Amino acid sequence: MDIMARTPQQLGTGIRRYRQQRNLTQTQLSEKMHTRQATISKLEAGGNIQLHVLTAALAALDLELLIRPRTKVSVKAFADLF
Repeated sequence: MDIMARTPQQLGTGIRRYRQQRNLTQTQLSEKMHTRQATISKLEAGGNIQLHVLTAALAALDLELLIRPRTKVSVKAFADLF
């Protein structure tokens, strides 16, 4: 499943979905990342986090970040995905 994200909140939602698919709690993910559970909560809420936290979460969930040009979907249609 691919998840498109254009905002920190959408990115956090995507990370939460993948974490839950892997049947991990925030605490379990934080242990894999050697960070605090509160950091995972902040990341999933779209809070202001450091880039290394994002890359550590992606690695711990066996995900990668793909950068590409934006698709030409309407803002409403895109928002409806979330």
